[in-house]
Amino acid sequence: MKCHNRPFLALRTVAALIAIALPSSSCALIYGVSSEPVVVWSEGTRLAGTLWKPDDLAPSQRLPAILLAHGWGGVRSHLDSTYAPKFAGGGFVVLTIDYRGWGDSDGKLVMKEEQPKPNQKGEVTVRAQVIREVVDPFDQLDDIRNALDFLVGDSNVDSSRIGIWGTSFAGGHVVWMGAHDSRIRAIVSQVGSQGAEQSAELIAHANRRAIAKSRGEIDPIPQGIDQVPGLDGTPDFAKIVRYRPIDHAERVRVPTLFIDAEDEELFDRMKNGHAAFEIISGNTTAEYETYPGSHYDIYTKRYLKASDRALAWFERHLKSTTAPGSTTSP
Repeated sequence: MKCHNRPFLALRTVAALIAIALPSSSCALIYGVSSEPVVVWSEGTRLAGTLWKPDDLAPSQRLPAILLAHGWGGVRSHLDSTYAPKFAGGGFVVLTIDYRGWGDSDGKLVMKEEQPKPNQKGEVTVRAQVIREVVDPFDQLDDIRNALDFLVGDSNVDSSRIGIWGTSFAGGHVVWMGAHDSRIRAIVSQVGSQGAEQSAELIAHANRRAIAKSRGEIDPIPQGIDQVPGLDGTPDFAKIVRYRPIDHAERVRVPTLFIDAEDEELFDRMKNGHAAFEIISGNTTAEYETYPGSHYDIYTKRYLKASDRALAWFERHLKSTTAPGSTTSP
């Protein structure tokens, strides 16, 4: 997609409000950016992605970059019609992806029969099942890490100025990544669960699932056997209960912004985003901001203010000549 006619600053508020309801091609026109479909390989599986760049970018120019990570099973088409063109219009290279098994990405394959002996090229022909719409936080972290590799390899990206934005379930992913990947120089965690609340009942259920998977009593990657009300896909609880980003917050050493909904209904924001903020603020620049409303209001009623706040954070910490470097604790 090729778009032009960047709006005047005085029209940005109107443009952003219109953009919420427009397809990505129209948003590109509003913000003066272009996008192209890309393929990112993650652990042998093809991920569908979209790479966004400002229209006025020179071939040899290197810009700071932002990776956008959606929550749970959120797909990039939503990001491509909202945050991605807006952030690219702010002077960033931006990448969105669909996780494995979601959206336009391929799914992992699980063999449904005994593995045959490979030929001289190491090839086999088997009957396999495609895994779709399973929520596995560790798979999603691998996808994010591989997407970062792709982004860093782009000729227009300044690899010393990489930011990461994550929302909802991925609001925890970005904290985990910031704690473990020294390429990340700025973080925005929006309405993010940090894995702080796990009941004894959930842990017991997850442990039963883990045992059953390991013994072949259920499918190795179960589909359709568990569900969280109101959310698509099958949560792999055996993995989810072992995933607590807040336990890694102590390692984060880069500027981190937390954006929460005041009336968050999916989890206790004080035990998640605010608790992670208090930990991280002891080691680096961190801010915590809330907006009126519930979890999903952040994408509609509060989209404009929250996205402006996130963009300003990245501009402050990735464009400034005094932007701090990135380190992780041993």
